[in-house]
Amino acid sequence: MLNRRLVMYFRMYSMYIIVTSLILLLVVLSVIGMRSLESFYRKMTLATMPLQFLMAGIHAAIFVFMYLVFLRGGFAKLDKAPIKGKDVDVRWKDVIGLDAAKQEAWEVVQLVRDRARLKAIGGKVIKGLLLLGPPGCGKTYLAKAIATEARLPFISMSGSEFVEIFVGVGAARVRKLFKKARDLAYGYGGCIIFIDEVDAVGRARSFSFMGGQETNSTQNQLLAELDGLKEKDYNIIVIAATNAPEDSLDPALKRPGRFDRMIYITLPNLEEREKLFMYYLANVRAEEGLDVGRLARRAVNKSPADIANLIKESALIAMRRKKAKIGLEEISEAFERVELGIKHPRTMTPREKELVAYHESGHLIVTYLLHPTEDVFKASIISRKATLGVVYTPPKEELHTRSKMMYLADIMTSLGGYAAEKTKVGYTSNGVVSDFKRATQIAHIMVWMLGMGESGLVGDFTAIPPDRLSNVIRKTLNEDTNNILQNCLRNVEELLKKERELLDRFAKELVEKEELEYDEIEAIFKEHGKEPMVSKDKPADDSTIS
Repeated sequence: MLNRRLVMYFRMYSMYIIVTSLILLLVVLSVIGMRSLESFYRKMTLATMPLQFLMAGIHAAIFVFMYLVFLRGGFAKLDKAPIKGKDVDVRWKDVIGLDAAKQEAWEVVQLVRDRARLKAIGGKVIKGLLLLGPPGCGKTYLAKAIATEARLPFISMSGSEFVEIFVGVGAARVRKLFKKARDLAYGYGGCIIFIDEVDAVGRARSFSFMGGQETNSTQNQLLAELDGLKEKDYNIIVIAATNAPEDSLDPALKRPGRFDRMIYITLPNLEEREKLFMYYLANVRAEEGLDVGRLARRAVNKSPADIANLIKESALIAMRRKKAKIGLEEISEAFERVELGIKHPRTMTPREKELVAYHESGHLIVTYLLHPTEDVFKASIISRKATLGVVYTPPKEELHTRSKMMYLADIMTSLGGYAAEKTKVGYTSNGVVSDFKRATQIAHIMVWMLGMGESGLVGDFTAIPPDRLSNVIRKTLNEDTNNILQNCLRNVEELLKKERELLDRFAKELVEKEELEYDEIEAIFKEHGKEPMVSKDKPADDSTIS
């Protein structure tokens, strides 16, 4: 093994070794030559030596510049120092919230560790691993854990580091990357290359003379290097990660023999979120007795990075409040700050304030009484981000499918502010722009893609070019979209007229207090004898929406 390491170092640093040896040889020969000269010539030589060194340096710089630009495809320098697996130091137990992905990735680790048994049955180690998933789900962390557990050197690069304006630079960097990996694999028995955001070089290739040639050449070189791994058992594993859609990657990249396995990393479920909260809370000073289960239920659709950010934000809030430990109050405020934004109160006239209060009260009442899967946790008329008010309705549970009744409830919730403004003053403001946009998009999806229109047209009409659709079909689809919006608006207006007393009450409370918390909202509804659309302890039943 020692001999292999020496050979590996000579391969990687052969140029440095040769140059250093030549310099030392020249110095020795110069000293011997100087000693043989007479005193006058020796002094003259020493006097002119600095100028000679300066000219030699200038000539060398010009030569290197010309060599790199014209003979080596540009300045394709690769400043990526390899890291030994043990120095990455991300243990398997440190990867939390990715149980299904970890199970698949562990097979790769076992194959690397037990290569002898795999060879005995004629198998080969997986050469390419593609990690697909939304941002912040731990793809990079999982790659580091694989390197740590496999005890192999680890080279990490981003896909954008291969992309340059000059054709050939990216391909040269790919060649240098794999050459370095082969040298490391020779010395250590294997190597792991991690390419983050691989979509920068892995998108479907464009075969046009108008552009994209640099990306094409870089990707072609990457494909060639992946194929080259099969020529000899270098034991190099290439792990790539992206949050781009799978179909946006070039098919050649995903075929067997290149990226042999794809691991889909999803957002953590309830149990995994509980583990994440326990892990991150253990790293800070938190109050004892925090209900981790409650926090996990509130963090639906949150990634591991989101949860880590929540705990970090709650620590900052506790520090500003001069508290020694993080409590539920700080974590709740962190939730709101991350999802809703920081409060920045604006000066509004009494008329504006009242109109905003009615607008948010309309959203609040419609959500509480008509939406089967959402609950109102907070209502506010304090400005956040670009909005003057907000109704905070985080999802109560993980839902992976949405029915027609849920879509209709989403539209009615969006139209609640518009209907409330009309009910109060008879006209509306520009505060309904984002609500209209959301409602129209949902209605469009229902009709044009999901076959939920009244006319009974079925199919994804967005997949057909507009000029291929007849005028009759387009007119029918647009009428179906408008009918959904009109029917939903009619239901909302009838509800708010019927509950006018409740609407006035919530608007009055918001004008006075500016914010209403969950318990205050519940108390007002109970005072008026109202129950939510669905009991908090029972699953949603879409049949209750008409």
